[in-house]
Amino acid sequence: MVGHGGPIRALAISPDGSGLLSGSFDTAAIRWSLETDTAGQVLRYHADAVNAVAFLKDGRMVTAGADARIAVWMAGRQQPERVFEGHVGPIVALAVSPDGALLASASWDRTVRLWSLSDGASRVLEGHSQNVNGVAFTPDGKSLVSVGYDLTSRIWRLPDGQPEIVTLPAPLNAVAVAPDGEIVTGAVDGMLRMLTRDGKISGQIAAGATPVVALTISADGSLIAAAGIGGTVAIIDRKSRSLLRTLIGPGLPVWSVAFLPDRETLITGGSDGKIRRWNTRTGEPISSPLSGKSADPLAVYAGDHGAEVFRACVACHTLSDKEVQRAGPTLAGLYGRKIASLPGYRFSEALKTMDIVWTPETVAKLFEVGPNSYTPGTKMPEQRIGSAEDRRALTDFLGRATSR
Repeated sequence: MVGHGGPIRALAISPDGSGLLSGSFDTAAIRWSLETDTAGQVLRYHADAVNAVAFLKDGRMVTAGADARIAVWMAGRQQPERVFEGHVGPIVALAVSPDGALLASASWDRTVRLWSLSDGASRVLEGHSQNVNGVAFTPDGKSLVSVGYDLTSRIWRLPDGQPEIVTLPAPLNAVAVAPDGEIVTGAVDGMLRMLTRDGKISGQIAAGATPVVALTISADGSLIAAAGIGGTVAIIDRKSRSLLRTLIGPGLPVWSVAFLPDRETLITGGSDGKIRRWNTRTGEPISSPLSGKSADPLAVYAGDHGAEVFRACVACHTLSDKEVQRAGPTLAGLYGRKIASLPGYRFSEALKTMDIVWTPETVAKLFEVGPNSYTPGTKMPEQRIGSAEDRRALTDFLGRATSR
């Protein structure tokens, strides 16, 4: 699935298993249909990367970001139903309590917060001395587990909030809790370390040679998927502590992982902005159920050189405002429009002060020097078109395709 304009930082599966929520460095979250692999809703509110996402039991969605804010969304609504504020550093992980009443957030401000989903009241859990990177509830909802760069896993006993502190050999990036209550932590040394409910080390296994940055456990508790910064995902049998297989992608960091309810399908989000399905039994990628059937948005422009140059932009931009919005703004009516002026799209603050009007010349310049140089502060991925002929073909194509 392609639609984000940056690395996929977070994934969550809907309670009924039919939907997927993704959060990206491009500041957007997207709700996908897993039946059609299409985007049903693009959520835009955050001013920085969306680092964590979750579904609530009633179908609402939660997003949290590097802007230190948490947004609660109703399906189909363009603005959040509620916003939680209190953290003073990037929020990097979320967890929903088993009863659906509480939301936990982990932040680089070195705190964990508990939020009441009924009235928004919050409570701060302090003690970590460095960034808190992961948080997870135990299955009975009586404890909350957090992990951080300070090498500690803290098991907070609720409701009093007194923690049991477990110090491990390496800084911790991720945590997940199995249905039987076993705690699994992922560390920068590539190791997974398992803890009992009361914090005793119960096992360990090497997931890879690079830092583990994301973890998930299958619904039946049998499998662990551990994503590494090196671009691989280890599939581990939790009971035997054995590595079953390693999923090999394009070699770019994998930032997020989520099992579907069937246990055999894993969803991953990568640095290339793509969401992939994998068969955990075979270790092979799974093609979209619509492979060979979905329409090519550029099919009508077959043979047009400019359209082929534009193909790299299709992941983030539509040519028509009638299509479902992707991670970037629609290009419909592009020429003659001032930068960052399209209604309904949340642009980077830096762009709003620029005096640029989109014309064939300014678009060509954008791709000649690159977005980072021409539009500093943009969330657009860095890309250049070195050939003047290709840039001219692209700008000519946009003139035809965006004025229809």
